[in-house]
Amino acid sequence: MRRFLRTPFGSALLGGAVVAIFGWVAIATGLIEAQNDSSATVAAPLAPPIAVKDSGDGNAVNQIYKRDGQGVAFIQATQAPEESAFNPFGGEPEGGGVSTGSGFLIDTEGHIVTNNHVVEGATKVTVKLGSENSTHPAEVIGADPASDVALLKVDLPADQLHPLALGDSSKVQVGDPVVAIGNPFGLDRTVTSGIVSALQRQIQAPNGFSINHVIQTDAAINPGNSGGPLIDSSGSVIGINSQIQTGGGSGGNVGIGFAVPINTAREVVKQIETNGKVEHAYIGITGGTVTPAVAEALKLPTKQGVLVNEVVKGGPADEAGIEGGKTEATIEGAPVRLGGDVITEVDGEPIASMEDLIDAIDAHKPGDEMKITLLRGNDAEEQTVTVKLGVRPNSVEEAQNG
Repeated sequence: MRRFLRTPFGSALLGGAVVAIFGWVAIATGLIEAQNDSSATVAAPLAPPIAVKDSGDGNAVNQIYKRDGQGVAFIQATQAPEESAFNPFGGEPEGGGVSTGSGFLIDTEGHIVTNNHVVEGATKVTVKLGSENSTHPAEVIGADPASDVALLKVDLPADQLHPLALGDSSKVQVGDPVVAIGNPFGLDRTVTSGIVSALQRQIQAPNGFSINHVIQTDAAINPGNSGGPLIDSSGSVIGINSQIQTGGGSGGNVGIGFAVPINTAREVVKQIETNGKVEHAYIGITGGTVTPAVAEALKLPTKQGVLVNEVVKGGPADEAGIEGGKTEATIEGAPVRLGGDVITEVDGEPIASMEDLIDAIDAHKPGDEMKITLLRGNDAEEQTVTVKLGVRPNSVEEAQNG
């Protein structure tokens, strides 16, 4: 039961949002990336791969830095006094002034990828590339707060641009060596190294929704590294350094950093370039993974699936007739609603966990229909309903308020 209450309910429910409610994490199903990182099909890199091999002196980091460093951007964003209160590194937000972050070139047309929170609310954005001292104005082409990804553009000749190759984050493994290049605390052209220390993490985006399939690394990442590349041993970008976990009163690195997977960013960039905006599929429920232990404790009719806790009023799930719990209870100090539907299949495929449900929703677009099989009531009546997925609201608060 403790595992159930601590397990993130994914970013499928309230729209990919991870809203901690005591021990429960509320998610708005489908309020995350409208893409599927588990797919074996990955778009071609936006730049040719870079082969980085050890020169014989054991200093592969040096070679990656030399090859990729010129494509890393030092970003300065002039913020209005009412800048976003989101601070991924903790502490109190500051009003106005100039904030700094990182980014990286992805093509010879001048497109730069960074974090949304680096440029959100900025009235002016400038960049410096690599070791050059010249500062260039940058245009914010588009941004997606739900994945914390933004796309910028600088107007420079192609021969002055050194784009980085984009890798495949679905192939990353724990223990893989990685390099981070960025501008921690405004100290430009800083390189750190480490390994991939964990996979399939979940972090909270600036608008309260969750970002899935996040890469954890022990490479030193600090404020200012946000938006910079996490690079594998071949010199390809596998993630965007976005947040860190801090300990005690420290606001700096403690060896736990998080990077948005490049496959997620790739899909976001594609939508921005094609549509000028990003839309995510949305179902509108909160719930949790059913395990054998949870099934026994709550006397559920199945040992796997997703137990629906609440349904957003007027949302796609509500319109389809999916029901949440009606009996309020407190388990291990966490408020829950018991008696809700248990989702067991989506489009004929078994659903064993919240992560499965999230991936199924992320593989669809707003407006798509999904056939959801569920068990209802004490007699475990099996029903199949059709849900027409909506567009994820702009924030968790908006989703919760309908």
